[in-house]
Amino acid sequence: MHKNKNLNIPNLLAFIRLLLAPLMYLLLVNQDAAIFKGIHPSWLNYFAAFIFVLASVTDFFDGHIARTFDQITVMGKILDPLADKMLTLAGFLGLMMQGIASPWAIYLILTRELFVTGLRVSAVAEGIDIAASWMGKVKTVTQMIAIGFLLMRWPGGTTFLWIATALTLYSGYEYVREFFRKVEM
Repeated sequence: MHKNKNLNIPNLLAFIRLLLAPLMYLLLVNQDAAIFKGIHPSWLNYFAAFIFVLASVTDFFDGHIARTFDQITVMGKILDPLADKMLTLAGFLGLMMQGIASPWAIYLILTRELFVTGLRVSAVAEGIDIAASWMGKVKTVTQMIAIGFLLMRWPGGTTFLWIATALTLYSGYEYVREFFRKVEM
């Protein structure tokens, strides 16, 4: 009997993250919807923050389990970054729409994310593998901290957002540099 290697815990966790992202976004941008009547917006933000933390924890565990138990799959290589992007997109756009996050910071972050995604697609077409760098992982963690702080309205949220923006742009530069280094080989 053939076992489907894509049906594993890391991919399931990434898929759960894919489902949690739009739920979090709904809580952030549709607070006046009839289904939330009678619930104070701060509670919806707290629940969105809880969903965000839960989803962020799945991000840590799916990667850890995949590496530890050699469960890295092509599907996982697609699902994991897609789930990360959907989660951060939901958080940043929701916070921007609430007037909490700087539209300029969000624009710069999303532009970098789209550019690097396009670059990675081009790299794959050229047969080049550009794996996530250490700085890319630091960027993701910093983005998640910024979203968490902004969701909870904690002091320093805006500072973390701008630090995340700077790291996001720098890690984008690293991807471009790595792409051209590998193209010239």
